[in-house]
Amino acid sequence: MTQTDSAAAPASPASPGDEPPRDADTAALAKGGRTNFFGFILRLVARLPFLYVAGRWYGPEAVGRFAFAVLVIELVAQLSTLGLKRGLAEQLSAPGADHRMVVWDGMFVALLASTAGSLLLLAFPQLMFPAGGIDSTDRWMALLVFAIAGTEVALAACAYKFDIGATVRARAVVEPWVISLGAAVFWYVSVRDGLMLSYAAAMIGAFLTALIPMIGHYGGPRGWQPHPVHLMTVARRNAPLAAADAIEWGTRRLDLFILGQFTSPTIYGIYYMAQQVASLPQKLKTSFEPILGPVITRNLAEKKLSAVAAQVSQVGFWIIAAQAGVALALGIPGEAVMGLVGPEFVGGTAALAFLLAAEVVAATAVVSEAALVYVARHRNLLISLATLALQAALSVIFIKIAEAMGWPPLLYAAAVALALMLALGFASVTKAWLLGRILGTPVNSLRWALVWATAGAAVLGWGATRLPEWAELLIGVPVILGIYGWLIWTRGFGPADRALFKKHPEPAATEAA
Repeated sequence: MTQTDSAAAPASPASPGDEPPRDADTAALAKGGRTNFFGFILRLVARLPFLYVAGRWYGPEAVGRFAFAVLVIELVAQLSTLGLKRGLAEQLSAPGADHRMVVWDGMFVALLASTAGSLLLLAFPQLMFPAGGIDSTDRWMALLVFAIAGTEVALAACAYKFDIGATVRARAVVEPWVISLGAAVFWYVSVRDGLMLSYAAAMIGAFLTALIPMIGHYGGPRGWQPHPVHLMTVARRNAPLAAADAIEWGTRRLDLFILGQFTSPTIYGIYYMAQQVASLPQKLKTSFEPILGPVITRNLAEKKLSAVAAQVSQVGFWIIAAQAGVALALGIPGEAVMGLVGPEFVGGTAALAFLLAAEVVAATAVVSEAALVYVARHRNLLISLATLALQAALSVIFIKIAEAMGWPPLLYAAAVALALMLALGFASVTKAWLLGRILGTPVNSLRWALVWATAGAAVLGWGATRLPEWAELLIGVPVILGIYGWLIWTRGFGPADRALFKKHPEPAATEAA
């Protein structure tokens, strides 16, 4: 498959010879989803202490300062991966590829780009901390860029070997627990930049946790030599992927940036906390992203287009079903959930509701893009750019309307969250339509069972909000999840869906058989 959009996108519908998804692919997707769903639960349990400590101990203003710095650092790191988060699987699937050389070339490219980004932030630390008050510790946070970018490359390499456990250990165990424990320890020893230092420790820990299994799979860099011409080709070829990754990342950060231009650090900190709570169901998408890329690239290489469409639809339904349940459980008792972080954060409940809805509507765009980046990367990039532009325009328009109506600044946060939800809805509809047109088979992850399950959970959830706050959380949340899960299982899940909860042979073994 060639690298240009026009060459990569098939001009005709899927041929009759296309086969349905292979058992090995279904097993791989289901196994990766199960493993990473367990990791999601671990990450949820570990992340909540950080939200509590940051919100109640450090306060909204400190959280706002920390959030903006992390926003800038992660943007530079995202650009520094040069699209290798998803492009690495394509390079490893190339005929005759030397896997060890490909992986270390990718790591070296990420190092070079990260070095340039770190030097920029070291020279202009005000990009990270625009409010001022910068000390030497703040300045050296710029060196975290490679730790973040290198982790993405290492985990992508492990995912190609179907090692999803590496992602679970790095993202669901080491990263959230280290940042939670670090925030608490630095608070007790009265360190001014406790949140930033705990974040630095978490990123370095995650990088080492990802690097060790990567070396185990591919070997160390002994005997490897950089190939400048090849590296430049890799960087140029991955430019659309890198841009798509950066734009997808940007849609989840643009709201923060725009809000920061119209409000105080306190409002910014409140919205950041709402975003962090809402991002918990977002992590469910990462349950399948590492394994979906390698499965899609293999089927595309074999011209099995209908299999790709079926896998995208299947995984999309799994993600939407799981995300909708978590969103209902967190959104219906939203005031109680935000109150856990701190009384000052309850005003962000409206923003939380829109952000949770945004995560659900975004799922179709995410799984469709997992295939589009290989078959229509340039058109996918254009849709992503249009999504970003739409989000920016709607955010500013809604904030200006709120200003004209004399609404309090806290509602500005709800305004940008609503803009994000609408923009992501546009992306989901457009990308699913484009992918279905290219593959010659419709891509649809929605089912009527989602409506029935959501309605049933909403009715019981509304009743739970009549309870005291402690009962709303301890009783209401499990009841909402329970009725939703029962309805989805009985009315929505077929045999293929239930494969997610069944043990399968290892993908490699099934393929060999």
